[in-house]
Amino acid sequence: MINVCLADNFPVVHFGVRSYFKDHPDINIVSNVGNFFMIPEALKNKPIDVLLMDLELEGLNSIYEVKAIIKNNPNTKVIIFTSLSEQIYAPNAIKSGVSGYVHKSSKLEQLGVTIMKVHSGNIMLSDTIRKNLALIAKQNKSERLYRKLSNREIEVLRYLSDGKKNNEISKILNLNEKTVSTYKLRLLTKLNVTNLVDLVNKAKTLDIV
Repeated sequence: MINVCLADNFPVVHFGVRSYFKDHPDINIVSNVGNFFMIPEALKNKPIDVLLMDLELEGLNSIYEVKAIIKNNPNTKVIIFTSLSEQIYAPNAIKSGVSGYVHKSSKLEQLGVTIMKVHSGNIMLSDTIRKNLALIAKQNKSERLYRKLSNREIEVLRYLSDGKKNNEISKILNLNEKTVSTYKLRLLTKLNVTNLVDLVNKAKTLDIV
């Protein structure tokens, strides 16, 4: 039996996933947590084979915190289960060490398949992600700009798009304010814009935020 912990903000997601897998012969949802801070305790209290985690989980500010969870719990596989754009976030998530990425628009049947294959040692991407990645090579230069962005740059861009100031972002991501300014300048350069308004608009056009 594969023991699974689900980390998600919304009770309806917990209810739906638990209900679907209630009588599953191979998958058992043994733990549910509602924010990032509860994950370490949940992993310590019970043997967890697979952790399902939303990238927009309350308390989760950086993909580097996901990397820390993976490093500190080598026997637990992590699957991102989120509504964030697969094309933008899946490659960086996989690079950070997660074993799978499932969009919440996918059928729960696909989530079950992913859990089992990840538990067996595979790195799993949904069919949609694979199709999107296959299209990247055919896209023009401007459409592929987001591929040049690092995990941290994407995080800074998301907070800038939410209207947060450099000092606020520095506190959230535990970075020096000058470092945030440096990331902002890199984003302006990489996305070929000259001001914050155009930067945010470009990011939305490319579905980065």
